[in-house]
Amino acid sequence: MNREIKRVVVKVGTNVLTNKDNRILGPVLRELVRQIAVLYEEDIMVVLVSSGSAIAGMEVLGDTDIKDKSVRRQVYSAVGQPRMMRHYYSIFHDYGMRCAQILATKRDFDPGKHRRNMINCYEGLLSEGVIPIANEDDAVSLSMSMFSDNDELASLVAELLDADRLIILSDTDGLFTGHPDDINSKMIHEVKTHHNVEKYVQASIKKEGEGRGGMASKLKIAKGTANKNIPTYIANGKRENVIIDIINNKEVGTKFISA
Repeated sequence: MNREIKRVVVKVGTNVLTNKDNRILGPVLRELVRQIAVLYEEDIMVVLVSSGSAIAGMEVLGDTDIKDKSVRRQVYSAVGQPRMMRHYYSIFHDYGMRCAQILATKRDFDPGKHRRNMINCYEGLLSEGVIPIANEDDAVSLSMSMFSDNDELASLVAELLDADRLIILSDTDGLFTGHPDDINSKMIHEVKTHHNVEKYVQASIKKEGEGRGGMASKLKIAKGTANKNIPTYIANGKRENVIIDIINNKEVGTKFISA
């Protein structure tokens, strides 16, 4: 295990946590927690940034008569967030570990008392060996104080805590030179922040005829975080042992480092 690493932020996206029918996958949650437990035994603390609350709420409520998209998102998230935490709490308990929920809006990262308050909360939990599980506070976030997505939240948390690694888990193996399904596409294993790899995302858009905003967003966040001297990875969250393999410097996913 890499002894130099003490703090890791892991972001797991909805596409990792769900199947094609938008159902939460218990085995995927368990595999995530198992890896976090292995790292914990090596004195490596993980902060988990987890999506999935809206989908979890949708599973409970099903279709709704609420027409306003923003209100619908708030309601689904408010119902789903405690459900997600119940899943995590139960699985962490099985591994003899404790977890906690931290919900945030973008203003909580503004310089000043809000930011200091966030740092105190995270540091207090980590000092007690409690795994923080972060998500956007969708129930109260205003559009002006919303994160672009949980990738941005994960990046801000990594910077806040001076993390040693940021790992963004998606449903793709990493950054490719074209569409991942194209046999002529090759995966890029390492990117320096000055490299123009945005062209590959553009090539992918042209190839499939629709936007790939997800990867474009991840690319921007990964480069920005790497520029703050936090090595950042984009990797497949459904790949067995993916987090541990990254910590052990195996060639997994796409690694972003500062130029």
